Amino acid sequence: MNQEGDEEMVRSVSAAEVAPRTYAFEISARELRVRAGRRMAVDGVDLSFGAGVHGLLGPNGAGKTTLVRALATVLRPAGGELALLGGAEPRDVRRRLGYLPQEFGFYRRFTVREFVEYMAWLKEMPKADVPGAVQRAIERVGLADRADAKLKTLSGGMVRRAGIAQAIVNDPAVLLLDEPTAGLDPAQRVRLRQLLRDMADTCVVVSTHVVEDVAAACTDVVLLDAGRIVFQGTPEELGAAGTDADAGDSPLERGYSALLAKGVTR
Repeated sequence: MNQEGDEEMVRSVSAAEVAPRTYAFEISARELRVRAGRRMAVDGVDLSFGAGVHGLLGPNGAGKTTLVRALATVLRPAGGELALLGGAEPRDVRRRLGYLPQEFGFYRRFTVREFVEYMAWLKEMPKADVPGAVQRAIERVGLADRADAKLKTLSGGMVRRAGIAQAIVNDPAVLLLDEPTAGLDPAQRVRLRQLLRDMADTCVVVSTHVVEDVAAACTDVVLLDAGRIVFQGTPEELGAAGTDADAGDSPLERGYSALLAKGVTR
């Protein structure tokens, strides 16, 4: 992204960014309640997420997107407690956060590179770090050959991958992905799952309704229904919760169906 003149972006480094880590979990929520309009879409959720890839499963309307938006500091909780990166200030959190919403806006005349550069600038990354970070992010999502193509010329799947690139450009401490595989073809889904596995040292939250995504990449899973947690555990434990009598073509799908039918917290 071209800036006027030779002005270099300089920002101060906050105490939170250089202080020794003193928290056990990147994300910690207790009795968290979040509204979506007039509806209490998240109602009394307890969560503790540290390093690893955490799956957030649930049917449409379960409260997944509302929860992710609260974790991204887009929505303010209506009640309970939410601590991100040990209770850092929202501005510090946003500098260290990567977020891919279900739908995101962009200037259609931007190239992929310009878009990711712009998002790096919004995250207040040091100017000297931006070119290399942008190139790495674009390569990691498989868009190196389209880096200078305008976003308006790309397919929906490619735009989604550009969105993932902007989410990871700052090497975030917390990465939030809301339906990241939407619009991706099978080969692109496999590549994304590998990217997630490569980020196992980061706190990654993947909100999805695709059970296979959880099976392939997640170390643990939370199942939401009607704003409440009905299951927390490993993918293997989720699969063991179902029987052959439950709906689904795989153990995970059958476990998913069984737990939603019971609607009990585990």
